[in-house]
Amino acid sequence: MKVAVYSAKGYDIESFDETNHDGYVQLNYLKVGLDVKTAALSAGYEAICIFVNDIADAEVLQELANNGVKYIAMRCAGFNNVDLKKAKELGIKVARVPAYSPQSVAEFTVGMIMTVVRKYHKAYNRVREGNFLLDGLLGFNLAGKTVGIIGTGRIGLLTGKILSKGFSCNVIAYDVYPNEKAAAEHGIKYVSTLEELLRTSDIISLHCPLMDSTYHILDENTLSQTRKGVVLINTSRGALIDATALISALKSGHIGAVGLDVYEKEAEYFFGDSSSKIIYDDNLSRLISFYNVFITGHQAFLTKEALNNIAETTLSNLKSLNENDTSENLVE
Repeated sequence: MKVAVYSAKGYDIESFDETNHDGYVQLNYLKVGLDVKTAALSAGYEAICIFVNDIADAEVLQELANNGVKYIAMRCAGFNNVDLKKAKELGIKVARVPAYSPQSVAEFTVGMIMTVVRKYHKAYNRVREGNFLLDGLLGFNLAGKTVGIIGTGRIGLLTGKILSKGFSCNVIAYDVYPNEKAAAEHGIKYVSTLEELLRTSDIISLHCPLMDSTYHILDENTLSQTRKGVVLINTSRGALIDATALISALKSGHIGAVGLDVYEKEAEYFFGDSSSKIIYDDNLSRLISFYNVFITGHQAFLTKEALNNIAETTLSNLKSLNENDTSENLVE
């Protein structure tokens, strides 16, 4: 089975080569991402493997189908970048990795909270320059604070568990599909409305998938309902937050601190080096400039365990699709 792997980074290549022992799947690694221009590179392949910022809209899918591609293997949990309706129409089947390592993202989320609250990044840069002053590094204890988790899938539950059982936080959550039993086991209590969570949380962490119903779930209206000085964390999907509204709330002093591992228009810059280039995205540039905003480049998933799980599940999905025309992780 021949597979074109788009947006392949060094760590992807290493983990897939280590996992693909039998060579059943013939992988051709492409550095370029998938879009309407690069879809032509799929010619001669039965399947392609793509990541979060690859574009698989209707136009791209049509080109893939014309080239004989039958399967798309997502090496991630999300699939909002794939036009599933068009894929079904064309007979292209899509599989994903539903849970590669929820611990990796949950642990990173808590680390990001600690960073923006206790200002590790600022202290590190100061000391490297010989500045040992503590002014401007004042934080607050997490113990006893109310943390609101929006979305209680595996990652949201684990994040809540670390904070409730490890830091003695009061962890509340909102989810349109609550799992009362699992939440209780993880030390989490549900609130009945999103408004209640926004109004009562000292820290808010986003862990819901990106869908029509969650697009800009934090916008001008919902941000205005949060506590003054609230800390916002997003390690899920960038488009959950309206960046323009976020900037306005930061400029007004309403928001205390922000930690972002994702950004709505990240595809242009994330997973690449722009250190010697101009960043033309004004919202991204503005967010980077705020003293109380900490941004990382979609790094939360990046652990050895997660990469191994991604490679194993993706290869298993591809084998199953090739042999049985289906997979237990099929997206429908």
